[in-house]
Amino acid sequence: MNLSRPLIEDVVLRLVRPDDAPSFCEAQLRSREQLAPWEPRRTDEWYDPAYQATRFQSLLDRENTFPWVVASQDRVIGTVTLSNIVAGPWRSGDLGYWIDVAEVGRGLASAAVAAVCELADQELLLHRIAASTRTDNAPSQRVLTKNGFEQYGSARNYLHIDGAWRDHNLYQRILNDRAPGEAPS
Repeated sequence: MNLSRPLIEDVVLRLVRPDDAPSFCEAQLRSREQLAPWEPRRTDEWYDPAYQATRFQSLLDRENTFPWVVASQDRVIGTVTLSNIVAGPWRSGDLGYWIDVAEVGRGLASAAVAAVCELADQELLLHRIAASTRTDNAPSQRVLTKNGFEQYGSARNYLHIDGAWRDHNLYQRILNDRAPGEAPS
């Protein structure tokens, strides 16, 4: 199974490696202020490469999670994670992503989400991907709708983000109508 994809120019989507931790931490620190409204509050441990290397290995060891990095010449400039993957008749997973503040505006989030949708459909044989955004996160909503996601609902006090329970819009993309686990023809 090939779980890597070229995105644009010298940027690729590939599975995370524990040795990505220092570069990831640099990008997270650079983007800390930009990401604060959209993520849980982070402790100092979050920015420690040793902690992240262990976390990355733990993510890679899970059967229901695919953690990718958006990388330019082995420099992490974002991540995309497909988690909570359920097989059987559900064939679904949850999507999360972010791009380094220094790289925003290049179309990388849209390209990375498109690549993950393709991988989820063609390689992981999923039927559906779900995502959520805070109700006021218009840039992320644009990324999702550009990639064929539709809003199907909203959830009050859905996630504890930036220090409080926040309302979220719920999105999904139906990837195919194949029987569960059936390969594309």
